[in-house]
Amino acid sequence: MTRIWAIASNTFREAIRDRILYLLLVFALLFMGFSQVLSLLTVGGEEKIIKDVGLASISLFGVLTSVFIGVALVSKEIERRTIYTIVSKPIHRYEFLLGKYCGLVLTLLVNTSVMTAWFYLILFLKGFADPRLLLAIALIFMELLLITAFAILFSSFSTPILSTLFSLSLYLVGHLTWSLHLLEERVRGSGGRAICRFLYFALPNLEIFNIKTEVVHQLPIPATLPLWALLYMAGYGGAVLATACIILRRRDFT
Repeated sequence: MTRIWAIASNTFREAIRDRILYLLLVFALLFMGFSQVLSLLTVGGEEKIIKDVGLASISLFGVLTSVFIGVALVSKEIERRTIYTIVSKPIHRYEFLLGKYCGLVLTLLVNTSVMTAWFYLILFLKGFADPRLLLAIALIFMELLLITAFAILFSSFSTPILSTLFSLSLYLVGHLTWSLHLLEERVRGSGGRAICRFLYFALPNLEIFNIKTEVVHQLPIPATLPLWALLYMAGYGGAVLATACIILRRRDFT
């Protein structure tokens, strides 16, 4: 655990020096500030538009941060050949990978906290502060943890460009898995239905972390949803990280 924390702290220090992190953070803050102007140009309640744009900004720029920085975590070590020095030391490869993951999680926590503080400042000045928004942001953060696990998985065996494309594609597909259930009902062949059913359960269901509509429009939220989302993230994310550790352990760096 000490070695994992040492790698995590070093990864965090490296991540906060990355210009991409600050660029995305600035864009997120500006986009949330722009929501006030957008609310004046769009038909609808000002409060709902500001909340909707704010949550969407935290989600979008959080995903971009987790993908761009997460993909580079392992890829940079391989490109700079520093991975050769690391694997030659008395440290397990899974400790190296988990340390990288924990370091990025800490980075995302700080990044999300800054965006949340700015978001609530805007809401407070407008008189729209709502504690239920924190639940939506917490679920967004869980989603970011899962996306980060996939980014590290892809970067453990693929190039940075392909890993980025895979991660972003999986993010989009993860929010469209519900369409596979509808497709299964329309497909006539048993083979096609079996494939749709398999993909529906195999691909990540990221919609479980999406309660933006319920929060913005004051709709009821199931009491067990946060717990189920946490268990889903821990189980699925743990499986993804375990797969990444196995791939990295079997990869030959000699």
